Amino acid sequence: MPEPIVVGVDIAKKTFDAAIGCTGDILSLPNDDAGHEALIAALIGRTVALIVMEATGGLERHLACALQAAGFAIAVVNPRQARDFAKAMGRLAKTDRIDARSLAEFAQVLNRHADRDKFIKQLPTAQHQELQALVARRRQLITMLVAERHRLSTSHSVAKKSIEAIIEAIRNQLDTVETGLSTHIEQHHAELSRQLTSVRGIGPASVTTLIAEVPELGILSRREISALIGVAPFNRDSGQMRGKRIIFGGRADVRRVLYMATLAAIRFNQVIQRFYARLVAAGKPKKIAIVACMRKLLTILNAMVKSQKKWDESLHLT
Repeated sequence: MPEPIVVGVDIAKKTFDAAIGCTGDILSLPNDDAGHEALIAALIGRTVALIVMEATGGLERHLACALQAAGFAIAVVNPRQARDFAKAMGRLAKTDRIDARSLAEFAQVLNRHADRDKFIKQLPTAQHQELQALVARRRQLITMLVAERHRLSTSHSVAKKSIEAIIEAIRNQLDTVETGLSTHIEQHHAELSRQLTSVRGIGPASVTTLIAEVPELGILSRREISALIGVAPFNRDSGQMRGKRIIFGGRADVRRVLYMATLAAIRFNQVIQRFYARLVAAGKPKKIAIVACMRKLLTILNAMVKSQKKWDESLHLT
């Protein structure tokens, strides 16, 4: 039986480099359907233990889906982690071929890791990809709308008419995307949506973002889900020094939505409101108290999805 191999894939917009094993060939292929099929053909018949590629803003998605559909285990890693690994291995130079080889070596390490299965990414279904695309588009439109409104307040009268026309167009597109989101949620995630919105402070924008960007909700433990989103404080200790605990990394877009939901919950959700008041009364800075409330709200949502139950305030007040 042939020995299992690992594969590292470095992806660019038009091409990608695939290192077949830690010492094998490096294939340079176009990042399109033909290139994806060529890589799959090169791997068919081999025992592939793990394929590692970096998250590159969506450029990796189609190849990762094609490889997963062909039956290969895929791990999509944070580029910073991959670069840190390459530096630790003494690779200070950076080219596509060097990166591909480093990713193959990284894949070998992950494949031997005790928690290997945690690194293997379950890629979204076609329905989930549609929802993610709509959520991303709404975020883009809101960013453009805010920018145009800022320009309007300081623009010359000659330019105001043009800016107002753009604002109106963006609002129309935003309405269209919001309608698409509502329809998609009702068709494919209606029960989960009702479950999440039963919590005071969680509105439609929070629901769509959580469903689209956190498919792990209800699967991970409370510590894991907090670290995934980036609301878990990490230790910074060395010897006798005890550093300040800070949150780090995570999914920034989800964290922004969770922050706004938490501000609403502090006002209108009695459980979060009391928790926040208790922290502030104990002398915690308000910013730290808000982050703690974000973490509590997230863990409550995670537990609700895991248990398939709606919000029950009496459980938390007791």
